[in-house]
Amino acid sequence: MSAEVNGQDVETIPLSAEDRAILEMESDTVAGHVCKILLLGDGGPDEAALRGAVAERIPAAPALTRRLGGTEDAPAWVPDPGFDVARQVGDAPTEGPIGREDVPTAVAVLFEQHLPRDRPLWRIDRLALRDGGIVLVWRLHHALADGATAMRYATALLWDPDPQEQESPHRARARADDDARRRGHLAGFLRREFARAKDASPFDGDIGRRRRIAFASVPLSELHDAAKELAGATVNDAVLSTVAGAVRHWIQAHHGELGTIRVKVPVSLHHEGDDAANRDSFFCVEVPLHEPDPVARLRAVREATALRKADHDAETMDAVLRDLSRVSPRLERFCQRVEASPRSFALNVSNVPGPRRPVSVVGAPVEGLYAIAEIRDRHALRISALSLADRLGFGLCADPGIVEDLDAMRYGLQVEAAALIARA
Repeated sequence: MSAEVNGQDVETIPLSAEDRAILEMESDTVAGHVCKILLLGDGGPDEAALRGAVAERIPAAPALTRRLGGTEDAPAWVPDPGFDVARQVGDAPTEGPIGREDVPTAVAVLFEQHLPRDRPLWRIDRLALRDGGIVLVWRLHHALADGATAMRYATALLWDPDPQEQESPHRARARADDDARRRGHLAGFLRREFARAKDASPFDGDIGRRRRIAFASVPLSELHDAAKELAGATVNDAVLSTVAGAVRHWIQAHHGELGTIRVKVPVSLHHEGDDAANRDSFFCVEVPLHEPDPVARLRAVREATALRKADHDAETMDAVLRDLSRVSPRLERFCQRVEASPRSFALNVSNVPGPRRPVSVVGAPVEGLYAIAEIRDRHALRISALSLADRLGFGLCADPGIVEDLDAMRYGLQVEAAALIARA
């Protein structure tokens, strides 16, 4: 497909239904981007070196040189005729180096700002630290990349190559529809995914423009081994259980009453070799806040997620919404409204695998890697987990008018993870 830009025919890529839905979700109070935060050690690149490195490697990620175009009825990604790395990469507008304790606030200030739609929908801001370190704040619009795609772009654009690793050729795998299985599990799936929570969400409220950001980090391999030993569970189960424990302590301090909350868990449906910007689905699980024992809570979470995985609920949700879009757009919109209700889920918790090895950027080691995802109206807290080698980083994003004391929840994540590890 082609269109005319500045008098020339250029190749255009129509936006997918997922991309368009994300763009339509953006508003004055909701910015549609995700964010990756990289903490670099001493010797981090200055502005010129960072721009030079990105400019050299940008051909490996051509999607990052495109901006929104097309028409209102048929939006598309089109090449940006004025693409300039200097407009996409640069120093953040601060008065000078900042302290590490100031990083969450600085990230929040950047995260609140919408990305301009007249250029590619991403931006890397560089923050200098007083102790000599560097922080890179990379915002990518969710219409351009989901969590898995963002990690692929990071490999292409930022991580220094490892000479010992040989990149295997992409081998696209065909995905066959199992219609019989899908029909057999559909009734149970609908009961689970469109159910209403028994308890009101503690994060339900009309959000504003301000954001509060916090970070936490826990040992990945120890958490993995503890989850497997204690409950035959996965790291994803341990993440959900740890989050539930942190929310439990926060609710006890701020609300007093404990019950259950439904947690929305994004699931990547990318397969090797695909180049889709967004290819993910989700399932919802009910996690017990009244359970004080971290191992019993982990076992309850593991039992709930095992059912979703066995019945392939994430794939079914993806198929159901795609079928509805073809058969009845009105019914599709109705199901999306039900799914988006705070009674359908209270909290969105994602976990994306990051680099399995230590990585560096322009020679500087990456000492910390975190992800931040945007909240949305009536869902004032969101938690994202992202791994780097043997560490698992949590990024918390909240509306400070609804979720106070985010540092207490950050601390609770570390305490809950340590409790599981200690019990193993």
